[in-house]
Amino acid sequence: MRKIAFLTLALIATALADDWPRWMGEKADSTWREVGIRKDLPKKGATVLWRTPVGWGYSGPSVAEGLVFLPEYVRTKGELINNPGKAVAWKGSERLRALDVNTGKEKWVYEQPLDYLLSYPGGPRSTPTVADGRVYFLGAMGHLSCLDAQSGKLLWKRDFQKDFGAPLPIWGFSAHPLVKDGTLYCLVGGEGSTAVAFDAKTGKVKWKSLNAENQGYSPPSIIQAGGTDQLIIWHTKSINGLNPSTGDLYWALPLKPNYGMAVITPQLSGNKMFASGIGRIGALIELGKDQPTAKFAWKGKPKTALYSCNSTPIIVDGVIYGSDISSNCLVAANLEDGKRFWQTEEPVVEKEHRTSGRHGTVYLTHHAGNEQFWIVNEGGNLILAKLNKEGYKELGRQHILEPTNEAFGRPVVWSAPAFAEKSVFMRNDKELVRVDLSE
Repeated sequence: MRKIAFLTLALIATALADDWPRWMGEKADSTWREVGIRKDLPKKGATVLWRTPVGWGYSGPSVAEGLVFLPEYVRTKGELINNPGKAVAWKGSERLRALDVNTGKEKWVYEQPLDYLLSYPGGPRSTPTVADGRVYFLGAMGHLSCLDAQSGKLLWKRDFQKDFGAPLPIWGFSAHPLVKDGTLYCLVGGEGSTAVAFDAKTGKVKWKSLNAENQGYSPPSIIQAGGTDQLIIWHTKSINGLNPSTGDLYWALPLKPNYGMAVITPQLSGNKMFASGIGRIGALIELGKDQPTAKFAWKGKPKTALYSCNSTPIIVDGVIYGSDISSNCLVAANLEDGKRFWQTEEPVVEKEHRTSGRHGTVYLTHHAGNEQFWIVNEGGNLILAKLNKEGYKELGRQHILEPTNEAFGRPVVWSAPAFAEKSVFMRNDKELVRVDLSE
């Protein structure tokens, strides 16, 4: 009987295990739902299972079907110069690699020669999306490739600049692709094609929608509100709710971050949705309960809400948590009115660099069912902390990666992690690391 009980529990644990097949996880909410995860981080550190060499990239990994998918850039010519207002030329190739999840060894690689002309040129930005046996890879210059996930065979590809006349964003194409019910949704750009829906199998265009001078960087997302599915597209001028089947506009609200930096994925809680960006542009949007409508519930002020850019804030139990780019702090704010409960520099920027510029960045992942959060900061540290509206309590910290890039005069790792297989997968511009976080 004891053996049967053990096998039953093992099967349940396996059934509850998450892949991390896209940006911010399976439900794009930065929630880790696997069971059997440790609730401490000892001074000796969790076990590093493997490290494997990689190239340049801001893209986080995705984990699915026994593989880790990681974009990277192999530079052959060009200097690392990070000027926020000027594009830099690199020569080399952009590629997507599939690695065995257990060993880190390469299973296949898809590579294409490609020159970059980008501000902050250090590699692809967009996390691959894995769905229905295929992986969708969007490169920094706007090349979208669909490949067989197990073999790496190219199934179809698109060029956003060539095929749609999309302008090249100064910081590169960054919006992670979204797949649902056989349709691939992308933030593209160009005349009438800010948002484009493709047939996920063939790459054929199903519809195009919206006009914006610049498309921005925010990934498409699908929510359920107002009695229907809504495709959320936030470009540089407004945030919009569309019919996912047709691209028809349900509603639009003006929300214009500075420098066209609509970046984060707007986050839903009940019928409320939060979005924020550079320039203290932040707002809570109230969505209609019976009809697909929207209105502002509140807008942030200089000392309320929080203003994230590189990483998306998350909402747990009526509290918005995220890294504020103006203060370089982790902030907790009330969803109902935007008032701040607390803020702290402790998990964000390393002490010796706290006077260096802005855009302090942490990536937050909530472990479902408790108040524990796994935090990856720009110093390459993995942090376990308890967060609630009362405050921040650090439970453990482990240095995993050396910062290999630079921003505002300080060394940084600006790549989101993936949580799957009871592990965290973290990368910089030299290596990808798997750390065991099982109980």
